[in-house]
Amino acid sequence: MNVTFRQLRLLEAVARNSSFTRASEELHLTQPAVSTQIKQLEEEVGLPLFEQMGKKIFLTEAGREVYAFSRNIAQQFRDIESVLDDMKGVTRGTLSLTVTSTGKYFAPYLLAEFVKHHPGTQVHLEVANREELVVQLQENIPDMVIMGTPPDNIDLVAQAFMQNPLVITARPDHPLAQMSRIPLSRLEEETFILRERGSGTRNAVENFFKQRGTRLNTSMEMSRNEAIKHAVMAGLGLGIVSLHTLEFELALDRIAILSVEGFPIMKEWYLVHRSGKRLSPIAQAFHEFVLNEAGRVITLPQPRPATRSKRRVTRS
Repeated sequence: MNVTFRQLRLLEAVARNSSFTRASEELHLTQPAVSTQIKQLEEEVGLPLFEQMGKKIFLTEAGREVYAFSRNIAQQFRDIESVLDDMKGVTRGTLSLTVTSTGKYFAPYLLAEFVKHHPGTQVHLEVANREELVVQLQENIPDMVIMGTPPDNIDLVAQAFMQNPLVITARPDHPLAQMSRIPLSRLEEETFILRERGSGTRNAVENFFKQRGTRLNTSMEMSRNEAIKHAVMAGLGLGIVSLHTLEFELALDRIAILSVEGFPIMKEWYLVHRSGKRLSPIAQAFHEFVLNEAGRVITLPQPRPATRSKRRVTRS
């Protein structure tokens, strides 16, 4: 079987991006060139490697097997490039970063500031939920990830670099929005819209209320922060999200942050990579930049003051 590294590299890019178009853009090739190389690879293998369903493409069983090998080979070549770049003192290159769906609200600002000082850097940024992100860590795909609490079943290097406050949100005209020091017991009368089970935010929220013996009435589960915020603005209930996600809603007075005893829940953001992973010079530079400069680059959005006098809630 006469398979070239170029073909395997193209398959790896197409499979990782789930798109011929995005793979061609990443590799600076035309889409027909990518399609032709994949077709030639399929002819060499003797089996289809991709199948299309609607507008989406998926790996076939044979494609998944070839992808596993191509991913390992691509990583080995990246390691070779990293070693040679270290020897040459290269300070530019490609940075592969995966962030959680909440991390997307601030990661671009970190990258923008970093690229100012490293203008030759090419960035591959992917947004994934926690489950997908853990899989990527297991398979050693990105240089680094930005996430909440790292998993404890993988050998990782994880360093906290910034706080991640979780807050309770409501419509500005909600009765609780004008109250202060709301006791947790009062929240049992409300309905909540929460992130899906297994997400970092959901885990933190459930642990917080369980430790305090308080029950939450969850009316909806949603997998995106944007959906939760719109549900809150529509009056479907209260939400619990990261303060990092609320900049525009607070500025436009579309959402209020409730003053609840014990809140915000203070979590932390971590910069994570596999233990023993050889970081390229540009990845190492980004690692140091985030740990040293994130607090300066990223500022938390501030809630607008209430327009009516606040009332203190007393326990019944």
